[in-house]
Amino acid sequence: MQETTPQLPENEPWENGWAPDTSRAPGTRRLWLAGGLAIATIVACATAIAVNRNATEEPSAKAESPSPVDDGPGLLSFASPSASTKSAPGTKSLPSSGRTTASASASATPPHDKAGHKASAKPSKSPGSSGSSGSSGSSGSDGGSHGSKTPSAWKSMRSVNYPDRYWHVSGDYVKLDPVGSASARRDATFKVVRGLANASCYSFATADGTYLRHRNFVLRSERNDGSSLFKQDATFCARASMYSGAVMLESVNYPGRFLRHQNFQLKLDAYQNSNQYWADSAFKLVDGLA
Repeated sequence: MQETTPQLPENEPWENGWAPDTSRAPGTRRLWLAGGLAIATIVACATAIAVNRNATEEPSAKAESPSPVDDGPGLLSFASPSASTKSAPGTKSLPSSGRTTASASASATPPHDKAGHKASAKPSKSPGSSGSSGSSGSSGSDGGSHGSKTPSAWKSMRSVNYPDRYWHVSGDYVKLDPVGSASARRDATFKVVRGLANASCYSFATADGTYLRHRNFVLRSERNDGSSLFKQDATFCARASMYSGAVMLESVNYPGRFLRHQNFQLKLDAYQNSNQYWADSAFKLVDGLA
């Protein structure tokens, strides 16, 4: 007997009830899906390219902030108060002179010899100072060759915490004294000139032709011997004070040391972050008493 292979009847559903769709070619749905995905990808890439091109063509909205301008050196002056500095209790806000105040952590002072000076000392640029050094004064009894002898150049230095006392030359030393007599007023009046060692700073000449300089950190009056050391010792840079209308005076060859009075004696003292130091080292430049 011949055996035959059973075949499924045509056009009849499978056992699960699904009948094949013979109206379209196999795989058509997959082709449509692939085509749609390709088109979406192309559209997304074109959109991203257009966005990036627009972003690179837009001008930058940020403008460079202008650099601070240094007006250069001049006679001692006081600018508008600085809002970034904390004022001492009971005082007005700090005036800004265009230069920064000295750091509280001042560098250690080099050792002195018996004369109180280092022979190899060189002028140091103080923080915030500008301008070139090298304006030298003349030695002699004419009080220096800086500027003409005009009334505006002759000034007196008044203490902030002792407003009845002024810088006063007494026995070659500079002290903080009350002045009453004509001779005392004359000895308390100085000609403010450009610094002998740094033209952006200041030196103080007397009517007798001497200059104020520090020796052993004590301020005194001496004649200019023309040496580099003398010019450095007689040059002081104005710094902003904690008191409105006042300045602090920093040594050009010992940065971090400022002129202050102690026991009514003018001396160079290392910066201290204290109310007493701020008051003792603050002085106001006023019209000459003589």
